[in-house]
Amino acid sequence: MTALTVDDVSLAFGGVKALDGVVLSVAPAEIRGVIGPNGAGKTTLLNAICGINRPDSGEIRLDGQILNGLKPSQIAARGLGRTFQTSQLFKGLTVLENMMVGLHLHTRSGLFAGAFSRPRMREEERELAHRARQALAFVGFAHLADRPGNALSFGQSRIVEIARTLIHEPKVVLLDEPAVGLSVNRIAEFDRLLRRIRDERGVTLIMIEHVIRLVMDVCDRVTVLNYGRTLAEGRPAEIRDNRAVVEAYLGRELRARSLAS
Repeated sequence: MTALTVDDVSLAFGGVKALDGVVLSVAPAEIRGVIGPNGAGKTTLLNAICGINRPDSGEIRLDGQILNGLKPSQIAARGLGRTFQTSQLFKGLTVLENMMVGLHLHTRSGLFAGAFSRPRMREEERELAHRARQALAFVGFAHLADRPGNALSFGQSRIVEIARTLIHEPKVVLLDEPAVGLSVNRIAEFDRLLRRIRDERGVTLIMIEHVIRLVMDVCDRVTVLNYGRTLAEGRPAEIRDNRAVVEAYLGRELRARSLAS
């Protein structure tokens, strides 16, 4: 059984293939890393999975359900969460309000029914606020609920965005470079958080990341993309020792890190 399947997916922009026959099979409660050079197609793959970009060919399935042709909101309702490379928090809102943005679309009464049934709307607002606080507590940020969004550090904002994906108990969460810009200590904390999300929530995580140390430490398996194609897939130790991967990506990254140190 698989949580997410990407079957021979291709996608081109203006005749340039961003994805070329990509195959991906992710097990339930697995942490899968997706790595590769800039321009390898990593973010395009996540965009195809969540419905932002529609594949030209191939099939994507979430828990056995075909996602092709569905809108991003419909895919999210089927149990897919997503974070992005850049912060998606509204600076003029509190952390709790940021957590609740858009949640009325998932309520029983809905936006229009809520307008005509104030008691029901207030009840659902309280329920959503409770769930949002629970998600913040899970990531250790309950004390930040009433703090303005613009008062958070960069690392705190990244964690809040992940907490927001957990409110609706997703089956799969896509993380696009969640550790970018984090300190070494923050990366260690983030490693532990990802393991807790998998172990305590049973969530499948698919993570694009350039912090190779985090990928190799926390991921169960790693997929390597290069020029829109799957270059390799395997356990972290297998990827680390794969000569083609070292030549295409890891060697380049390790050299860059040594020059920067």
